[in-house]
Amino acid sequence: MPKTDLNLSLPVMNAAGFLGFAPDLRGSVDLNVMGAFVTNPISLEPRSPAHNRCCLAYPGGFLLHTGHPNMGFRSILRKYAARWGRSPIHVIVHILALRVDEVAWMVHQLEAVPGVMAVELGLPPGGERALARDLVQAAQGELPVIAHPPLEEVKELAPTLSQAGAAGISLGPPRGVLPLADGKSVSGRLYGPAIFPQVLAVSHSLVDEGLSVIAAGGIYSTVEIDALLSAGAKAVQLDGILWRGGFDIGGGK
Repeated sequence: MPKTDLNLSLPVMNAAGFLGFAPDLRGSVDLNVMGAFVTNPISLEPRSPAHNRCCLAYPGGFLLHTGHPNMGFRSILRKYAARWGRSPIHVIVHILALRVDEVAWMVHQLEAVPGVMAVELGLPPGGERALARDLVQAAQGELPVIAHPPLEEVKELAPTLSQAGAAGISLGPPRGVLPLADGKSVSGRLYGPAIFPQVLAVSHSLVDEGLSVIAAGGIYSTVEIDALLSAGAKAVQLDGILWRGGFDIGGGK
């Protein structure tokens, strides 16, 4: 039976890619307001930064293209597993889900790591329903699985992901393209306040279908948090606001 007991003490967490691979007790973000910590995306093998990596501002937000650099699952486990076990909040490990066999092996290793409460599967863009289903099924085991498709694909994939055993569905950033000064263009993940209306609409739709939603995108104040939780989202993930040091969730900014 799939593990579906995703119990959070508080309905707020960070989005993958914004606070590193382990909680930093000395950082600028107050971990006491978070119900879980989500790691940066982790692949089985090491990944180098994208050769044309960039962060481009546009009206309403920014485009981020990084290539998800990381030292690979084995090295990350050796470096950070002990810190996950000592973390004052539970850890959700974000896995770059590319191949079924890789996902199954990584999740099995994580089942024995103290402090890890769940895995979040970063599903590849492209909306391939059969692959998404197989990746979620491969991750089933002792840990709840959160499926993480891009925002523009989530409504199409959500029923399949839920049937495959996902304990929740977190909203990944939509993808877009921006022009560069040299006439070329770059694609990447979109963040910023302009994303929020889409996030709220999708959250309403998924909740109406009876799905467990972790909303993310465009959250820059407690107003957006309250709107998403009122819409029925189980929790929210903060992204760009954390690079400003976050905000007072009790009172907002």
